Amino acid sequence: MIAFGICGSLLLLVMLAVLELNKNTLLGFALLILVAVGFAVLFIKVLHGGKWYWKLLGWLGFIGAFAAILLLTWPPVKRVPAYEGRTPVYTETVSTEKGDVRGVLIDGGKVELYAGIPYAKPPVGDLRWREPQDPDAWDGMLDADHFAPMCMQPTELPIVSSLKQIIGYHDYKISLSDNYTPAVSEDGLYVNVWKPAGKVENRPVLVYVHGGTLQTGQPWYGDYAGTGLAREGMVVVNLGYRLGVFGYLADEGLKAESENGTTGNYGLLDQIKALEWVRDNIAAFGGDPNNITLAGESAGSASVSAICTSPLSKGLFRRVLLESSTVASVEPPHSFRSYDDAIKSGDELKARYGVKTPAELRALDAKTIVNEAYTQHFMTVDGYALTETPYESYRKGVHNEEAILHGYNSEESGPFLILGNANLKTYEQKVRAYFKEYADDVLALYSPKTDAEARTMWAEIYGAVFFNYPHYCLNRLAVQNDIPVYEYYFSRHNGRLGPWHSGEMIYVYGNLPEDSPLFDEVDYTLEKTMLAYEKNFMISSDPNGEGLPAWERNTDSTRLLEFGDRTEMIDEKYLAFYAIMDRMTGWTD
Repeated sequence: MIAFGICGSLLLLVMLAVLELNKNTLLGFALLILVAVGFAVLFIKVLHGGKWYWKLLGWLGFIGAFAAILLLTWPPVKRVPAYEGRTPVYTETVSTEKGDVRGVLIDGGKVELYAGIPYAKPPVGDLRWREPQDPDAWDGMLDADHFAPMCMQPTELPIVSSLKQIIGYHDYKISLSDNYTPAVSEDGLYVNVWKPAGKVENRPVLVYVHGGTLQTGQPWYGDYAGTGLAREGMVVVNLGYRLGVFGYLADEGLKAESENGTTGNYGLLDQIKALEWVRDNIAAFGGDPNNITLAGESAGSASVSAICTSPLSKGLFRRVLLESSTVASVEPPHSFRSYDDAIKSGDELKARYGVKTPAELRALDAKTIVNEAYTQHFMTVDGYALTETPYESYRKGVHNEEAILHGYNSEESGPFLILGNANLKTYEQKVRAYFKEYADDVLALYSPKTDAEARTMWAEIYGAVFFNYPHYCLNRLAVQNDIPVYEYYFSRHNGRLGPWHSGEMIYVYGNLPEDSPLFDEVDYTLEKTMLAYEKNFMISSDPNGEGLPAWERNTDSTRLLEFGDRTEMIDEKYLAFYAIMDRMTGWTD
């Protein structure tokens, strides 16, 4: 009986943990407890003295009942609430061009959040793979108290997301209010607006484009939510945009029916459309439409760097903040491809599904093609949103921003090499496979002697190729165009992501949780410092200000500001490697 009690208790705890991690409804927990009690009574009174096979059947029945409960109480799909607690506290009415809206008070009443405001018509039916259209006006009051669905994207089991949060972020929280999965839909072209509570006017505005390899992501995630900056007096707008196959499929038939002769950049056009909405509506929320900073991280940053040279976005923003990606190099390492490659990939997709015309493409069910995100997540030169590569535009002096603040993290490659790093045996093979005739130059620069050195060096090379070097390219192009440019290097380790890819965002947007064991006083001080630089930049295009270490304008692409245990100017450490990349990609000064 002792063994039964121990085994049964452990098994029950595991089952409860699975229900919690999978976000099953509360009914599942209640049913499991009832079944567990019933099984315990049955075992003690009937099965305890019986044959072994009856005991086995009893255990199997218990496990089978759990499986049934898991399926029967599967988390429902819901829109994520924007408010805190059980009941929203609404704001005063704001009048936009398309109708009245009211948001909710958050952060103890210090911040107003307006979630799920449409900036374009739903791109569904005949509007799939067309340029975004103006949204319809609405009658009455729009209660902006829930975030809109995430734009259509591949999803994973809730338990997988929870385990990633535990293993990757180390900050999973048990809650009784999140027993659902966030909605996903093609109807996802909405903005969220954060502002200081009460009446405000002419506040600097930050518009944020989320990352996710142009395949996944959502515009409300806590690390880059607008709460922190709104608390500091700014207005923040986050936006959803078409992803994967819905945002970046290129097809000659779609191009032929477009009045602008475009295809392949629908997600990018969505982002520009959202900027137009901000220009036309943000004053109603207390923002200054003439003082907009456009920001993004990872693929969002790549998008922002493309928008900087788009003829469609001229005058829609003044400055940019780019984190951990650009498409300013001669051959962008991700998020970008040639038009010919884009069309070829689109043709291959049509062949896979046996379709030929735009009408047949639009007839495909979204759930059928959503996993094509892995083949269709690249911007291209479409002749409309982008008339040439950003590198080519900058070389001609064509750009839309007046100042740039940008940078990368010291361990960008961390999440990408968890299952694929090198060892001493595979290191040279990996280097030669990627760098080909330039491999000897790289091996002379990075020559490991141990497995540990091989892992470290390959991680540095990977991060430098995909993230650091594109920033170096952007910095040089900015200098050539006399654009004030300030570059950073984030190296702060903490109990969470540290300086891995995306680890800086929670500092940049002022969203470090209070009294978290994952952060210490150095982190909270660093957050305040980074916020001060950011606010100054948003106001004046210069991050420097009273009480802050001097952030030198990067005039020769050799010095940048380190955000780490200390905040100070340092030398760029990858110049020798960048010289190899220049030769490999054909960079010319």
